[in-house]
Amino acid sequence: MKAIIAVPATLALVYRAYAHKSLTPLGIVAAALTAAAHAVHPWNLPFVLLCVFFLAGTRVTKIKADVKAGLTLNSQGSSGAEGPRTHVQVLANSLAASLLSLLHAYQLRLRRDAAVSRGESSEGSSCYQWGGDLLVVGIIANYAAVCADTFSSELGILSSSPPRLITSLSLRKVPRGTNGGVTLWGLVAGLLGSVIIVTASLVFLPLCGEDTQGKFSGGGSWTLSRKATLALGLTLWGALGSLLDSFLGGWFQRSVRDVRSGKIVEGDGGVRVIASGDVDPFTHERPEKTIAVITDQILHRGGSPVRKRSTPAAEVKTSPAGDPYDPKDKHRSSHFGDMKPTRVAESGLDLLDNNQVNFLMAFIISVSAMVAAGWYWGLPLRSIFRP
Repeated sequence: MKAIIAVPATLALVYRAYAHKSLTPLGIVAAALTAAAHAVHPWNLPFVLLCVFFLAGTRVTKIKADVKAGLTLNSQGSSGAEGPRTHVQVLANSLAASLLSLLHAYQLRLRRDAAVSRGESSEGSSCYQWGGDLLVVGIIANYAAVCADTFSSELGILSSSPPRLITSLSLRKVPRGTNGGVTLWGLVAGLLGSVIIVTASLVFLPLCGEDTQGKFSGGGSWTLSRKATLALGLTLWGALGSLLDSFLGGWFQRSVRDVRSGKIVEGDGGVRVIASGDVDPFTHERPEKTIAVITDQILHRGGSPVRKRSTPAAEVKTSPAGDPYDPKDKHRSSHFGDMKPTRVAESGLDLLDNNQVNFLMAFIISVSAMVAAGWYWGLPLRSIFRP
């Protein structure tokens, strides 16, 4: 991509993220580096897909943000309104595409140099042929999947019907925001997100015409039916990414429910949420089952080691209003007075956090799309490692 376009566009994206507070400072740095990795590619396509995903994703996140904020809880006790995205979230969605983009840029350079050394025209190396480079399919599939997942998550939670757990044999109803919970509206929204990315791909993909047919491996030029085949395949593959994310989240990412409100608790930046009875992140010990010791842990986390002592329950401090679960009260207990936990696991194993699930989904969809395209076109997967 030409620097005269890439540099101003990157600065504009960085400024927009800063002005709208959609990314943390480290998130902005990660986004700028990601944009640079996409801009290195000689085609406009990778950079355009990054921009389309960023703009569409941030826009759909703001749709009825006040309503969505009340549907879940933040792990710190406030509403579930999502804050600025972190650098980890940025990389989870774009790292696979960045690596594929850099690899394809290098491949195109080798191909162009080889054509010039043979005294041939390098025109065929600057366009995309039917039965062409599998890396391009992987890049498009990555953004189709993460955009579909974003649309499905941000709009599916607004569905009038409660979500159903896709990993449950009975498809039981679960609270909104549960990992693995799907709705019909969420599936439709995911398909829309995939369509947006694929449409942008067809507009900016440098397709080979009749004059370039046969100039390099694969050869064929593009017809309307071939364009439709590519568009349909990538759209469905992107939508499948949203479903795959639901399966992975339902299996490997634990959803924690707040017993008092019945809402799902979300961690800042997509990190894990600690449930009642988990190992204490400060002391690395399992909390004792008494209000006195839990209160003592809270009071001494930032200072001296936890002192285990016996204190009558009557001495446990509560908020002035008498609510032991007031989020503003630093002395509140994390359990009910009857020793029952206030945060319990709703579904899933505590193996991955949200960012790890997103990256795993994007990676699987990218690689599987390349494998499927290679099978359809008769190209071996090893072709991605040669010019």
